[in-house]
Amino acid sequence: MTLDTLEPVRLNVPTDDVDLFCDDILRYPYEAYARLREKGPVVFLTRHNIFALPRYAPVRTVLEDHETYISGKGVGLSKFGNQSRRGTPIASDPPLHTKRRGLVAERLSLRSVREITPDLQRQADVLVGTVAEQGEFDGVADFSRRFPLMVMADLIGLPQDGREHLLEWADAGFNLFGPPNERVAKSEERFPEVRDYIRSLEQPGRLRPGSMGAAIYEAAARGEIEFDQCGPLIMAYLMAGLDTTINAISAALLLFGRHPDQWDLVRENPRLIAMALNEVIRLESPIQNLRRVVTREHELEGAILEEGVSVLVMFGSANRDESRWQDADRFDVKRNPVGHLAFGMGIHNCAGQTLARAEAASLLEALARRARRIEVGEPEWHLNNVIRGLERLPVRLVA
Repeated sequence: MTLDTLEPVRLNVPTDDVDLFCDDILRYPYEAYARLREKGPVVFLTRHNIFALPRYAPVRTVLEDHETYISGKGVGLSKFGNQSRRGTPIASDPPLHTKRRGLVAERLSLRSVREITPDLQRQADVLVGTVAEQGEFDGVADFSRRFPLMVMADLIGLPQDGREHLLEWADAGFNLFGPPNERVAKSEERFPEVRDYIRSLEQPGRLRPGSMGAAIYEAAARGEIEFDQCGPLIMAYLMAGLDTTINAISAALLLFGRHPDQWDLVRENPRLIAMALNEVIRLESPIQNLRRVVTREHELEGAILEEGVSVLVMFGSANRDESRWQDADRFDVKRNPVGHLAFGMGIHNCAGQTLARAEAASLLEALARRARRIEVGEPEWHLNNVIRGLERLPVRLVA
């Protein structure tokens, strides 16, 4: 039986015809999320023929059970998107997943990130000093995008030419995880550019010696990975290290600008920054949803899921589940939401989260030393099928 043949009366779960990928909901999805959570832990989305998981408990169950809920058949809702990311860590299962992720594990480890943290802090001081002198600035283009782009491109060892397109390509890559819609179609058009860029990295000398990218090609020379998978693996880590970090930093500016009392707490006690970052990405999870495919018939929160059906793991909704966090829509830097799902959980948790935290923390520490207030204007949201983030945010720092 396929999802196309399922009838609502046989699903044993509530249904909803919401389009989670339409413009209005992408701009502000939280009312739709709350309605789905109210309906139940498992809700069948008739427009997309998928079982949505809007509550915290089932999402965590799925993320921790990688044998029942697999990623190797694709984590997106479009065929092209799944094909384009096949075999990458986000869209593979053990033992392939373990092997691919292990190639860069050491370079993204806590020890390695600690080694580069002083440099991150110096660069953060320079960037904060620059925007502070500007008066008003765009918190996205002038601030949040600059830091992760520079850090990730240098870490991977990418050449200077082509860096100007990396953000566009990363955005297109995440859009491909959505259902067949206009955003997916436009992103497909960018794929030849990405393919040509990946192929250019194969040329000797294009990647900086000693870099993460060079290490991946060296692993291929030793027979540890297929040569044609090196480029896609590099781009997969680049994408994950750009948009997610950029949007977390932008969300921090927005939330602290809207909640000056919370900024006062951070300035008075910078040790709160780590907890504050957890709260930022709980409220505004950079990745909102991804797909998993069921490998065996079983029961999940009262719903009978047959082998082969798909579930939509709703990170953004689960992180606002009232049954998990009291007053879940409130921004509270002292909450320390341990167990949030913004970086995933289980074997597919974000491999670069330690680096992302270090980047964001360096910027917030620098801001706390210089800015008494972060004043923000009206935000403009960037519409992406999977990634939630800002396109523009007017910001002024009060010294």
